[in-house]
Amino acid sequence: QVQLVESGGGLSQAGGSLRLSCAASGRTFSIYSMGWFRQAPGKEREFAAAITWGDGVTYSADSVKGRFTISRDVARNTVYLQMNSLKPEDTAVYYCAARAYSGISRTERGYTYWGQGTQVTVSP
Repeated sequence: QVQLVESGGGLSQAGGSLRLSCAASGRTFSIYSMGWFRQAPGKEREFAAAITWGDGVTYSADSVKGRFTISRDVARNTVYLQMNSLKPEDTAVYYCAARAYSGISRTERGYTYWGQGTQVTVSP
């Protein structure tokens, strides 16, 4: 099992920045890639960004490309999401996810473990 704990959410004004962290524990050696998803009120959960654990290859959704950056610290078993130029439409609960088999995915089904989520609210 892998446990994921997100932190760093909160309130920001439009144009501001926040950095989310996701600390993994347990069988972290089984992680091949990690991702961030988000779910706005009344909407389905959507992919934001993902990163391969070994070589750090990243993928981002078009909606966040150029504004959000995913990174990882393998020694700390932690993945980050640096969010800049925040917009009110970025308001959502952000979830960290880990994939316990090879490859990387942009879909929820592609991930094995999930964190509890952290709220990000962006005011106009």
